Amino acid sequence: MITTKPRIEDSFGITLAPLSVEEVYSKADNPANGAVVVMSGMVRNQTDGKPVVALEYQAYEPMALQVFYQIAHDIRHQWTDVSRVVIYHRVGRLSVGEISVVVAVGCPHRSEAFAACEYAIDTLKHNAPIWKKEHWEDGSSSWVSIGVCEESC
Repeated sequence: MITTKPRIEDSFGITLAPLSVEEVYSKADNPANGAVVVMSGMVRNQTDGKPVVALEYQAYEPMALQVFYQIAHDIRHQWTDVSRVVIYHRVGRLSVGEISVVVAVGCPHRSEAFAACEYAIDTLKHNAPIWKKEHWEDGSSSWVSIGVCEESC
C-alpha cells in the first residue's frame, strides 16, 4: 500500500454525521467533468431474508483513510482523466434507509467515471478496516467485517 497524501481536489472522511449525496456530488463536481458518478450505500431492511432493524459501523479511521487515499491513487493511475475522487463512510448506529457510504468520481467521460466509481466501492469493501454489526428484528446481533462481504453486502 502506498502511504500517500490525498490530492487537494479530492475529499475523504469517516464521520458520525449523516451523509449527504448532494454534498458529496458537489465535492466531485468540476467544470472539466462530463460525468459525476455517485454510489450511495444504505441500510436495507434484510440480509439473506432475515429482518434487519439497524446496522452499527466501526472503523479504524487512520488506516481506513489510508485505504481511501490508495483507492484514489490507483484510480488516477488507471483512469488518468479523473478530476475528483470523493469517499465518505459513516460510523455509529444507522437505521434502515440511512446512507452508510457515498463514493463519487468526476471525470470528463462517463464510462471511465462509472468504472472508477465501481472500482472505488468494491476496493473499499474489500480493503478498508470497517466493521458492521447487524441488529436483527429478533433482538440478536452479529459483527461482520465489510472486507469479507459478498456482493450482497
